Parts: sequence; structure tokens; C-alpha cells
Amino acid sequence: MNKIFLVVQREFLTRVKKKTFLLTTIGLPILIFGLYALIIYFSVESGSVVTVAVADKAQLFNGEIKSDDDKINFQFVNDYNEASLKEKLRKKEFSAYLLVPDSTKVMRAADLKVVSNESIGVISQERIEKRIHSALEKRRLLSLNLTQGQLDSIQAKNRIQFPTLEGDSEKENVAGFSYLIGIVSGFIIYIVLFVYGTMVMRGVMEEKVSRIAEVIISSVKPFQLMMGKILGIGAVGLLQFIIWIVLISMLPLLLSVFSPEMAQQMAESKMSGADISQQTGAMAEALASFKQLPLLLIAGSFLFYFVGGYLLYSSLFAAVGSAVNEDPQDAQSLLFPIMMPIVFGMAIMMKAANDPNSSLAIFGSMFPLTSPIVMMARLPYNPPLWQVFLSYGLLIAGFLLTTWLAAKIYRTGILMYGKKPSWKELSKWAFKRS
Repeated sequence: MNKIFLVVQREFLTRVKKKTFLLTTIGLPILIFGLYALIIYFSVESGSVVTVAVADKAQLFNGEIKSDDDKINFQFVNDYNEASLKEKLRKKEFSAYLLVPDSTKVMRAADLKVVSNESIGVISQERIEKRIHSALEKRRLLSLNLTQGQLDSIQAKNRIQFPTLEGDSEKENVAGFSYLIGIVSGFIIYIVLFVYGTMVMRGVMEEKVSRIAEVIISSVKPFQLMMGKILGIGAVGLLQFIIWIVLISMLPLLLSVFSPEMAQQMAESKMSGADISQQTGAMAEALASFKQLPLLLIAGSFLFYFVGGYLLYSSLFAAVGSAVNEDPQDAQSLLFPIMMPIVFGMAIMMKAANDPNSSLAIFGSMFPLTSPIVMMARLPYNPPLWQVFLSYGLLIAGFLLTTWLAAKIYRTGILMYGKKPSWKELSKWAFKRS
């Protein structure tokens, strides 16, 4: 055990002291911060105001097209004809115009054309079309001699709840939070399995090619060397991941420090008091819905699957790294069967996030090679605890089995040179009697 600790210490310190560790650990959050700031900047600043002049000869809109978007403005110019509209458009007095002829009827609206001097963006087109359709719908309903109160009653939305058989009521935002948390957690573990598993494989390959492994195993058993390398690199990855979480969580604070103007623009709002009250109520309801999720179970399971999935797959990656030589193509051909369960896990995760109780989702959350990814998509939906603990047990058993097989492959492969490996050859090494 002491020798494993020495290998862990060596792997951890040699990687942490490298400049590349500092660059990837500190530089990546800075890059994310830059992208984050740019996204906020463009969402606040970008996008020119589109002014649409409306010549409503048929009084189709009754002089009003409501717009809750400050990027889209409608200006009624009923005294303009088509020629004057075109002339004003060429002079760029407005962005586009809408001409509604006298012959246009409320119930039989002809195809309307929004003419512009330059192409209007797809998002702006959708916004303009939405406002026009909304105004037309209201006008048509009012033409049926409905009062405004009757119209509001017709357009009122019913609140539909989705309680379970036990009577537990689920708020509207719970399903959205469940989907988001499940997808994000599963995707993070997916990235961890790929990135740090590959890191273990490359570390083993480098020591084998440079013949350092021959010197090390003269005093350390191959199994101790493999476990020390897996745990050491895993500790580096865990430290790196914790630093990323801390730095990314500080992004809003850094934004207020480095760009107070942008933060102030985000904080300022042109909404009325009623809109602010409505938004505050929506945020409170969203927070209440978020608290309904099994947060403790999700957090604990995430850490368990993060570590368990890494240990399971890193042992397989280490076995492949010990078997190959200088040619990277040999490693790619051996990695395909290992990567396929990870890819399948991502596909099943998308299914589990939409239908967490399907047979495929339950199987994927139990199978050790896919459970670290799939079960994270099911946990926000409160699966039965026996399934969760069974998944824990199967993952631990899977780790012990893969580590035992990988250790036997590692023991033979780390000293094997000049021979192109195959899975058939690796199977012989794994099941060969000691």
C-alpha cells in the first residue's frame, strides 16, 4: 500500500508542477469567462432596432400592433402610399414597411409582405411575424362582437399539473430542471471518462516507450504501478475539476469587477412594476421547484459516479496503454470497444432524460459501463432507491472485475515490445493463469 501511495504521489506532483496544468486549469476558466462576457455583451448590446412602417389602408390593425420587444418597433403611417414608402425606405428612415391595401378583409387577410431595403435576420423575421399574427388574431376575434373581457377569457391559459399516483404535485418548472440537471451531469461525466481515461492511457504509453516502466517494476509490482497511476491522475483530475467549479462560480463576481457597466446594464430593467413583480414571482416559483429535486442524492451520486466511472474506465485505458507500442493507430483500434459503451451511454441518457422509467433507461442505469452517465439523467426524477443502490453495487463490482482483468493485461503488456496487439491477444493475457 505504501508503494501505491508513492506512485500516486509521483504521478500527482509531476503533473501538477507542469506549466500545462496551470495553463489548462487557469486558462480554461479565463477562456470560459471571456466567452461568457462576450455572450452577455452581445445579448445586451447587439441587435439593431428594426422599425417597421405600417400603412394600414384597410384599418386591419386598428392602429395598434403591440410589441414587448424593444428591438422591434411598429410605426403607423396610414397617409403614405406605396411610392412614398419605397422612397422613405431608400432613405433608410425605417427598416421595412408593411402596406395593407383597402381590399384586405379582417376574416380573409391576404398574404402580407414586409418589404425591406436589406435582408432582415431570421430571428427578427420571426418576432415581426409573431406580433402581426397576434394582432390579427385579436382583430378577428373582436370582429365577432366579443368584448375585451370575453377575449381575455378565451385567451387565458389553464394551469395543468402532473401529480403522481401518490398525490405528489409537481410544479411546472420541476420537469425542466430535472431534464437540465440530468443532461448536464451526465455530459460532465462523459467528458471526464474520455479526457482523464485518455490521460491515463497516454501516461502508461509514455513510460512504456521510454522504458521507464522496466526500471519502476523492478521495485513495484505491475498492479501497484497501475493503481498508483490511476489514482494519481484521478487526483489531478479531481483537483482540476474542483478548481474549475470554484472559478466558474466566481464568473458573475468577476464580471461586476472587470465590467461594471455591463453588469449594471444587466441589472437595470425597463419593465414596469407589474412586470418586475411577475418576474420575481416566477423566480420564487422556479426556486421552489428546484428545491423539490432530490439535491442531496444528486450531489452524492454525482461524486460517486464521477469517481467510480473514472476508476472503471481508467483501468481499461491503462490496459490498452500497456499493450500498444509507439504507433498511435494501434491504440485507436483497441480503444473502439471501450469507447462504444460511453457513446451508447450518451444516446441512452437522452432517452432517459425524456422517459426515465423506460426499459432502456433502467437497463442503461444498471449496466456498469453506462450507469455513470445514464443514472445521472434519471436521478432528478426520483427513481426507486433500490435501483439506485443496485446501480452503485453493480458499478463497484464492475470496477473490481475490470481492474482485475486490466491488471493481468498490464502485467504482461507493459513488458511486451515489437508485437502489434489485438483484442484476441489481450484476452489471452487477461484469462491466462498466473
